[in-house]
Amino acid sequence: MKHLQVPARTTVAFQGDLGAFSQQASRRIFGPSIKPLPCVTFDDVFEAVSGKKADLAVIPIENSLAGSIHQNFDLLSRHSLEAIAETYVRIEHNLIAHPGTTLRQIKQIYSHPVALAQCQRMLRKWKKLEKVSFYDTAGSVKHIRECGLRNAAAIASSDAARIYGMKILARGIEDNRENYTRFLALAPRGRFVHAGKKTTIVFGLRNQPGALFKALSVFALRNIDLSKIESRPIHGKPWEYLFYVDLRSDIHSRECSNALRHLQEMTLYFRVLGCYPTF
Repeated sequence: MKHLQVPARTTVAFQGDLGAFSQQASRRIFGPSIKPLPCVTFDDVFEAVSGKKADLAVIPIENSLAGSIHQNFDLLSRHSLEAIAETYVRIEHNLIAHPGTTLRQIKQIYSHPVALAQCQRMLRKWKKLEKVSFYDTAGSVKHIRECGLRNAAAIASSDAARIYGMKILARGIEDNRENYTRFLALAPRGRFVHAGKKTTIVFGLRNQPGALFKALSVFALRNIDLSKIESRPIHGKPWEYLFYVDLRSDIHSRECSNALRHLQEMTLYFRVLGCYPTF
């Protein structure tokens, strides 16, 4: 399988414990020889790269069911990192417990709130079981193992079950099989050459009638497809927004470079967040 080439043992930060879906995304982009650096929060992930504790990072940016991870859009605008690759991971949730534990013995189910929300059909069947929110899916498996919670189970990936020596009681318990998360790989700005068929930008506009229409028209006039548009409030400036846009275009193409040059003529703030391939 093709990967983005990086030196062996390159440290890659991600949110969650070993076995998290973000670690799967890291391996898909960079291959198996990377050195994983689990982090508790998304802020920790960005700080790990900014503070040179990690070389690269992988973050989720949107889920096909839950939508955008807004915190990571905000962190992208605050840190000097850029996207160098993306990948999509199919999210399969499994009920995981200690070896020898049966479903009848389970009293509590731990997992991230989003994972719990994505498994409502099965959880309604187990309505007598207590649902416990945890900071991470894989971390919930680690927690019930380290604490010896024999009457508890966790919802997480099959990787988490394997890594922590636990047993899968039920596979594929998510409500919707078309559950995918899009991940971005990040690096300090300027470390990688912009290369790929997808470009992400962020910009701010004057609060004038038709400003957004005029801004987006620079792409329509050049037949550049926009695959995502996301607005986020500017902290400290009520009712002012930044617009994040994904373009299905190579930044080095004449059409894209002309469109971006045209866009900058009408923006108050503009930044390219990356031009990258998909793995």
